[in-house]
Amino acid sequence: MIQKKVCLLGAFAVGKTSLVARFVKSIYSDQYLTTVGVKVDKKSLRLDDQEINLIVWDLAGEDEFQKVRMDYLRGAAGYLLVADGTRGNTLETARMLEQRVTETFGAIPFVCLLNKADLTNEWEIDDQTFDGIRAQGWDVLKSSAKSGEGVEEAFQMLARKVCS
Repeated sequence: MIQKKVCLLGAFAVGKTSLVARFVKSIYSDQYLTTVGVKVDKKSLRLDDQEINLIVWDLAGEDEFQKVRMDYLRGAAGYLLVADGTRGNTLETARMLEQRVTETFGAIPFVCLLNKADLTNEWEIDDQTFDGIRAQGWDVLKSSAKSGEGVEEAFQMLARKVCS
């Protein structure tokens, strides 16, 4: 059995913890809980004929007062880079985090998630920006921890990238 460490990175309150809860336990809660430091979960999934254990590190979000600790990414095979579609500035934070990861560890496989797709009427990230992210060569998906849209797909996509 293959075991891979993956991390979730993003700004404060983009839905990282909710995405992990949806993926690992198939649950969603409207109650907001701030992650302090890191929370680790595990889920097995099947890729083709192989079982893979993903060790999922949910890192505390980045804001103007607190930076993501890059040492938490040590040993990670890949990461999900999460932005909140209803807060366009979180995409800039995601871009800065991707740069810091690359500068610190080199090119690590990642998938970018634009979360909160269930709130499309409140979105600040338009289709042109979405297409621009893809044009950069990023794998990007819209997701919703609330509805489950794109969550399993994102983790499967990341698992394929880290196991290839």
